[in-house]
Formats: sequence, C-alpha cells, structure tokens
Amino acid sequence: MPAINNSPFLRRSIAALAALPLLTLAACGYGSDAKSDDTAKVAAGARKIDGLGSVKIGYFPNLTHGTALVGRERGLFQKELGATKADYATFNAGPSEIEALNSGSIDIGWIGPSPAINGYTKSDGKSLKIIGGSASGGVKLVVDPKKITSLKDVKGKKIATPQLGNTQDVAFLNWAAEQGWKVDPQSGKGDVTVVRSDNKVTPDAFKSGSIDGAWVPEPTASKLVAEGGKVLLDESSLWPGNKFVITNIIVRQAFLKEHPKAVEAVLKASVEANKWINANPEQAKQAANKQLAEDSGKALPADVLDPAWKSVQFTDDPLAATLDTEAAHAVKAGLLKKPDLKGIYDLTILDKVLKAQGASPVDAAGLGTS
Repeated sequence: MPAINNSPFLRRSIAALAALPLLTLAACGYGSDAKSDDTAKVAAGARKIDGLGSVKIGYFPNLTHGTALVGRERGLFQKELGATKADYATFNAGPSEIEALNSGSIDIGWIGPSPAINGYTKSDGKSLKIIGGSASGGVKLVVDPKKITSLKDVKGKKIATPQLGNTQDVAFLNWAAEQGWKVDPQSGKGDVTVVRSDNKVTPDAFKSGSIDGAWVPEPTASKLVAEGGKVLLDESSLWPGNKFVITNIIVRQAFLKEHPKAVEAVLKASVEANKWINANPEQAKQAANKQLAEDSGKALPADVLDPAWKSVQFTDDPLAATLDTEAAHAVKAGLLKKPDLKGIYDLTILDKVLKAQGASPVDAAGLGTS
C-alpha cells in the first residue's frame, strides 16, 4: 500500500477528505458528483450476455474520456452488449469512481492513471485491473503572456494544478524539479508556488489574476487560452514519441473473472469507437460534444472544443510504460512510496479483440498478469 510523507498539512488534508484514498489522485479534479442514466435502447431480438441484465459503465464528462463519450453517443456499447443493457454513470473525480467500482456501483470505468494506481495499490492489488487504453495527451501549461514569456519566467510565479497529488500535480512537480527548482510538495511553496485549484474554478482564478498560469488537462487548458492565455508547454513534448497515458479502462476483478464475455463486448465497442474517432475526427468531435452536453448540461464552444480535441490522441494501447514512469514521478516528488504495480494490467481480452481485427497486441511493460 502506498504511503505519503506524514506532514501535519497532509494529515489535515486526509482528515478533510475522509473516505477518499490516501492520495487524492483524481485524473481531472472536477469534484465527485455522479449520476446514472437508464435511457439506453436495446436492439430488438438481441440476447443477454452471460445472463446479465446490465453492465454498469463509468466515465468523466470530459474530452480526455472521448472514447466513452463517442461510444455511448453512437450506441456502440449497447450494440455489442445486445440485450444486456449498457447502464451509465458519470463522475467528476477519480476517487469517487474508484469507490463506485469497489462497491459494485459500476463494473467498468474510464479513468486517469493516478487514481488507477492508487486504487490498485490501496487494495493490495485486489480491487481492479487495467484492461485497455483510451487516450494520450491533452495536458498543457498555459500562462498569462503578460507575466510569463519563457519557461524560466515560471520561477517565482503562481501555477495552478487540479489537486494535491493528482496526475497533473505530480507532472508539474516533476518538471519543476527538473528545472532545478525546490518546491515543498505538500504546501506547494518554494521557487514556484503551486496552487491546488479545482478545474471548474481555475479559469476564473486566471481571469482575476490570482494565478499566473496552470498545468491542466483539456478542456480547461483551452478555456484558459480562450481567456487570453498562451500555451507555454504541451506535456506530450516531454514524453518519448509524444505519448503518455491520460485515460485507461479499468474493471472490477470479480466482474472480469465472472463475466469475461461482457468485458469483451465493452472492449470491442471501445476499439470500434477509437477506430471511428481516428477515421472521422470532425464527426467524432461533434459526437463527443453532443454527449458532453447531455452529461454536463452545456456543450463546449468551438474556440475551446477545436484546440482541445486536437491535443488528445485516442489509442487502444494503455501505454503501460508511461504509467510506471508517472508512478515513479510521484515517488520522486515525495507523494508516494514505491508501489508494486506488478499485475495491474490484464490485457488478455483486449489482445484477443485486436487480433480478431488483424491488429498487433499491446504491451503491459512487465506489469501484466502472469
């Protein structure tokens, strides 16, 4: 199980968060509300898979979860599940989705790397498996060009990240350390001040001038650009091949064991969704935005949607080596004790689906199920 530096600040943070995991490792940090949807239509004459009445699927109403958005909007999950209903729940933070998975409220979910790591290690490797990839990229350092004109100008400034210990927070702390700057990971104070700010309020903080920039995922990054910000650094440029995991697919281990055919159906739909997204980027963008509007009550305007969508790459590859690196960055930052991630991946069913389509298997980077 991972552990964190036992500072008074962190003890207060954990107490305030109560039931959340030791590291509040949310992928995007948009809160923790969830809602269910029961309007899915079942094709006439379809049969149930494994005798299941439904498969409960969770995701964020966020562009980095575009595979789930498009797959739902186009009815791909329901098509593959037949008479087994695709039942959806949306979440605004990783910890709440992990809790839903652990309680059985969802069976399969789209989620960021840090909550997946935390959920796996906190349960001693018993709660979940990563069964596929979904997206890469979509994270940027956006700054006020009147205050910051170069990377070296970031020193001494106030930079927002979504949440203490979340995926982007760890990435920024690691980048700052590589610049030779010292920052206390818990307080965020040092050569650069890290301000933990919910992505919903970060654009307002940016407009008011209370922060000088932010290391954030899409669409928050493009919202800041629409408010006059400038992209100073795209995180993808820091990774080999410009790829790093931002969204994975996870499943309850018990569900995977008991209902592999249902898991296969969802993965078939996911692979089909990514294939369609990459072949039809403009149509896919609109499909994702349509589903986003239904989930959140508001579609993204074109000046935010267009650049945000372009910065996310959709892939079936879970990019396992980059997840291991992200965990190492958290250890280096002093936010996590070295975790044992052996067995966090089970890509058996995904590889079966890919093989059937004539595609190559994906790599678990030594972290797969034996």
